[in-house]
Amino acid sequence: MDWTDVQITVPAKDIDTASAIAQMAVPYGIYIEDYSDLVEEAPKIAHIDLIDEELLSKDRNNAIIHIYISPEQSPSEAIAYLTARLDQEPIPYTVDTDPVKEEEWSTAWKDYYHPTPIGKKLVVCPTWEEYAPREGEVVMRLDPGMAFGTGTHHTTRLCAGMLEETVTPGCRLLDMGTGSGILSIAALLLGAKEAVGVDIDPVAVRTAGENALLNGFGPERFTAVCGELVHDKKLAEKIGGGFDVIAANIVADVIIAIAPTFPRHLRPGGTAICSGIILPRKGEVLAALEGQGLSVSEVEERDGWCAVKAARGVA
Repeated sequence: MDWTDVQITVPAKDIDTASAIAQMAVPYGIYIEDYSDLVEEAPKIAHIDLIDEELLSKDRNNAIIHIYISPEQSPSEAIAYLTARLDQEPIPYTVDTDPVKEEEWSTAWKDYYHPTPIGKKLVVCPTWEEYAPREGEVVMRLDPGMAFGTGTHHTTRLCAGMLEETVTPGCRLLDMGTGSGILSIAALLLGAKEAVGVDIDPVAVRTAGENALLNGFGPERFTAVCGELVHDKKLAEKIGGGFDVIAANIVADVIIAIAPTFPRHLRPGGTAICSGIILPRKGEVLAALEGQGLSVSEVEERDGWCAVKAARGVA
């Protein structure tokens, strides 16, 4: 069955805000075409005469955001959400849709992913690449499949850096919005005893489990669960509490919505690491965490995004 490629064209100057909105519409990532700085950046990696003429002819005033809707979902719902949020900003836009065959979509992105450091120790290496680790590096093999999350975005790198500082041998991690499983696998590679990844998208859950196995972590170390923990009390009870670390690399709206679940799952003295937060929403997220009795200990910002580390008090 065909997926739907929803293409949102916006002015290049508005791409950061528009992409943050787009990331809220789907749980498995977005693809952005932004050629606004092509002429300035291309000479840093290649002589301008060697750049494909087709690239040089691209529109550098506008950017295109692609989101991909699975056959089981309705594109109209995502489009309605996107248009409402873009109108609120307000950001001028146009929306187009195209069918895309799953087999084409599931392999096309491979050209764009290569071994990538995401922290001081962690390196993400796609399964189809070879990489010789340097001393002290921890290499994660990752096949993002339909569920993006390969460490290339600032939000993942911010989160991974905080995990490197927080994860201790034998700890337990709850990964809310696990996506490709990258943060769960990172924690396990750093010494965590167990990781549980939760996601509302079954494609992400399947992919996360497959990626964990690629790195040698079976069901006794990593469990991927499909569902949400805010309203599903049975699932919340099944997941249980006592986690040393909660990681949530999602978006501000979702972090605010799930914050009330943190005390239920996080042990006293445990740490919550939240990322995927655009800077204008930072204050709301901090207030949501502090409203649940968590004490914010660190906020790190990078290129319009931030990650937050907060600890649950010891009663």
